[in-house]
Parts: sequence; C-alpha cells; structure tokens
Amino acid sequence: MNHWLVKSEPFKYSWEQFLKDKETFWDGVRNYQARNNLRGMKKGDLVLWYHSNEGKEIVGIAKVSKEAYQDPTTADPNWVVVNLKPFKSLKKAVTLEQIKQTESLQQIGLIRQGRLSVMPVSQAEFDCILKLSEEK
Repeated sequence: MNHWLVKSEPFKYSWEQFLKDKETFWDGVRNYQARNNLRGMKKGDLVLWYHSNEGKEIVGIAKVSKEAYQDPTTADPNWVVVNLKPFKSLKKAVTLEQIKQTESLQQIGLIRQGRLSVMPVSQAEFDCILKLSEEK
C-alpha cells in the first residue's frame, strides 16, 4: 500500500463536506506531476487530507476507492481523477508549523514542494503524522 497527501482549500471543499458526501472524485488537477501521482494511486491506498490556505493542517485520512479515470470535468484526455472515501478523522489536526518543526518530516513533499496538490508520502512520514495527531 502507498500513502499520499492531497490539498484542498476548505472554503472550496472541506473535510467536513467530504464526510457528509461520503465519497468524491478528486478533480481539477492541472499539473503533470500531480496528475502522475493520481495515476499512481491504487484502490485501498491511504490519503492524508490537508486543508491549504485556511488552517494549513492535516485533518483526516481518506481511502482511494476507485483508481484513475478520465476527469469528467474536461474533454482533455491528459487529465484524470480518482475516487476517495473518508477513512478516519484525525483526533487532532497536524499543522504545517508542527510538520516544519519535526525533524523526521523535513523531506516531506509538503515542505519541499509546497505548491504541489497531490504528492506521495512515505510510510515513515505517514506514521509520524499519525503519531503527532495523537499527542496532546
């Protein structure tokens, strides 16, 4: 299983709205690297949900429920989407500031490639974020 991180601006599509919807397709990706990451997602992979701009924090975990297919919002065959379902809300959100202050997360894509909207996360990084979400 692979792990990923996706970014969503909460005023456009929040974790809370995702929980209400129970499933969504991840669209609007128009960056080739992010698109390639979507293509790499497999059913069952876990995905960290990051609120960008507002909050700047990881708030939950989604699960890939359908692998990459043509983005229905465009006729351009270059772009794809995946379906995601909520898996688990984090007990406590993990802020960008916490991530930047955690030595073992200094190579995470969220810091290194801050503008990328879909990125891989290593098992160690994923586990560290979960641990941070459990701390008081």
